[in-house]
Amino acid sequence: MTRTARPALGTFIFFAVAFALGTYFTFAAVQGDYGLFRRAEIDAEARALSDQLMRVQADVARMENLTKRLSDDYLDLDLLDEQARSILGMLRSDEIVIR
Repeated sequence: MTRTARPALGTFIFFAVAFALGTYFTFAAVQGDYGLFRRAEIDAEARALSDQLMRVQADVARMENLTKRLSDDYLDLDLLDEQARSILGMLRSDEIVIR
């Protein structure tokens, strides 16, 4: 009689658990809260927020310039005339309005 050697059940269970743990940790490293996909989302969001910050800073600089040009220390008469025309609807006496 020949007897074939079977692998022990413990060895099979060990490799099954090791494979399951390896699969779990690989999945967590790719799609978990701190995984590669989340990192890519954070980088894209950071770029979008950086672009938005640059646009807001440009708007603030433009508004600061307009505010300075209308201040008492530095009065830009052209800007004042433009603001009076657009906001108050004022016209000079020698102008003709075409609608």
